[in-house]
Amino acid sequence: MSPAPTFSYLTDVFFGNGLAASVGDICQQFQITRPLLVTDQGLVQLGMTERIGLAPAAEFADVETNPTESSVVRGVSVYRESKCDGIVALGGGSPIDCAKAISLLATHHEPLEQYAVIRGGLGLITADKPPLIAVPTTSGTGSEVGRAALITMNSGEKLGVISKYMIPTAAVCDPELTRDLPAQLTAATGMDAISHCVETFCSPKYNPVADAIALDGLRRAWQALPRAVDRQDDIEARGEMMLASTEGALAFQKGLGMIHSLSHPLGALAKPRLHHGTLNAVFLPHVIRYNSPECPDKIAAMAEVMGVPGDGPDVADAFARLNARIGLPGTLGEMGVALEHLGAIPAAAMRDHSTPTNPREMTEEDCRMVLEVALG
Repeated sequence: MSPAPTFSYLTDVFFGNGLAASVGDICQQFQITRPLLVTDQGLVQLGMTERIGLAPAAEFADVETNPTESSVVRGVSVYRESKCDGIVALGGGSPIDCAKAISLLATHHEPLEQYAVIRGGLGLITADKPPLIAVPTTSGTGSEVGRAALITMNSGEKLGVISKYMIPTAAVCDPELTRDLPAQLTAATGMDAISHCVETFCSPKYNPVADAIALDGLRRAWQALPRAVDRQDDIEARGEMMLASTEGALAFQKGLGMIHSLSHPLGALAKPRLHHGTLNAVFLPHVIRYNSPECPDKIAAMAEVMGVPGDGPDVADAFARLNARIGLPGTLGEMGVALEHLGAIPAAAMRDHSTPTNPREMTEEDCRMVLEVALG
């Protein structure tokens, strides 16, 4: 018997250990008979594609970290040539975001960049898209329930294609798929989830429902992430992290903030190639210090669920200690970033779609200051 959604908030979420084996059955619920499987080569080599109970009509595994517009276009060609009628995305944020963009261009005219929110593309995106089932293999991006696809365009800019119509038709969240995730990737993706919970909660937009979800996600991740990093087989901790990741993204309706404003353009650099979650982890303490004067009540609420006594600087220090505890770098310099890489980043950060919902007004000079402090 095909499973029913565990819960439905913005989209249907099938959540539970072992559910990945039911992906083929779930596709049938949404009339997908010829799915395109979008994934990456690493997951293919790990045999992950064989664990989801799917016989795809075609497979597109040419997805790089920080997916590009050119990879999206190639995926669309495979979709059309194979006469697919839906998409299954298997992986972390990169394959899922790439699959979202493929589903868009399957029915919408190129170029992709015209649909970016900062290009005025929101109104161009319609519901006329093939169904998409997202199956996350990491607990971080929350892209499986998010309304955005982050793509590095041919212009070199990393832009968000954002619409309620970009939310996947359904998500299949199976913590068992994250059991083999290495400690470093568990840590980095986990801090990505935490950064989503923090930034959506601190966003000044009024949405108490999203606030409650984000705060619950932060509580779960704060308690579970060290356990998930330390013990690869702690499936309870893995489940808590996957739920926290999903919750952080369910709160995306409030928008994000300065952490993502800075990490998006840095993540678009060709060299060095920088992991999004690790960037967010490095920026998190610095942005908490920057924003805390404008949202002291939000900081106090986060401190309470984290069990941290004190105010903004204390919460920032607690996140810095967590980064060190789980083996993540403390500075951009440790990631290979040098001062010369930062020149265009402040201006790009000010154009980013996350900037308007930062709780404290930002300037280019503020962005440059935070970048230089984070550089170490």
